[in-house]
Amino acid sequence: MSSNIRADVPAVKNVFTVDVEDYFQVEAFRSLVDFESWNSWPARVQQNTERVLDILGKANTRATFFVLGWVAERHPNLIRRMIAEGHEVASHGYAHRPVHSMSRDEFRDDLRRSKAVLEECSGLAIRGFRAPTFSISRATWWAYDVLQEEGFAYSSSVYPIAHDLYGIPDAPRTPFYPADNGGILEIPIATVRLLSRNGPCGGGGYFRLLPYSLSRWCIGRTNARDGHSCVFYCHPWEFDPGQPRMHSVSAASKFRHYVNIPKMEQRIVRLLRDFSWTRMDSLFLQAA
Repeated sequence: MSSNIRADVPAVKNVFTVDVEDYFQVEAFRSLVDFESWNSWPARVQQNTERVLDILGKANTRATFFVLGWVAERHPNLIRRMIAEGHEVASHGYAHRPVHSMSRDEFRDDLRRSKAVLEECSGLAIRGFRAPTFSISRATWWAYDVLQEEGFAYSSSVYPIAHDLYGIPDAPRTPFYPADNGGILEIPIATVRLLSRNGPCGGGGYFRLLPYSLSRWCIGRTNARDGHSCVFYCHPWEFDPGQPRMHSVSAASKFRHYVNIPKMEQRIVRLLRDFSWTRMDSLFLQAA
């Protein structure tokens, strides 16, 4: 265990993940920014991802980066740096399209395109996938068949909470095989069990919205009481208070996107200090 981990925290390994997409590519802004216009927006993903890599490097922490193929095509040096510094590179799809917005063939094409560019940049086989906006649902369970057919080993595309944009509240809270005969391993985002309900403790907007002390308590409780490793996620744009502001979107979307961004870096530094972290494949695929 790293010497910077607090002695009063259980020695359970958790997984730190980063969904590599730019500020204008998020689902909340889809009505304002369509795919065809992406090249016209000021890109900030490289500098923001490099900042995340710097923070992880100072904490001596390895992580899994779920990278959009569109980003990898334009910033191949980011992928090379991730690999050189010991991180895992996985797929976040190519164009950040929710699975439910695609047919099976469209999903396969998007998946293949992302996998090809990531493997070309990294020189390694890409084994992991995370659906944009956690958009694998009961209605799109067929996506697991496509993932297996395309050579993936695992997905981290389910958040077992109730949410207006995503979530499968009754999904298992720990890694599971969606198919009865094995195949793809699904590794869900972390939740804490409270009053017979699942609460969020896996990052994203909740981590910025809630006090850090509450997030730390939830992760610590899940580690200590349940003995579960937590899968945490964030985005490079969450480390960027200076990003251009979107105005023609709902108040709710603006709040979710911008709340407490200036506090994000400090909180992540504390999180990396307070718990033990590793990459997805190192923790879960070795035992799969």
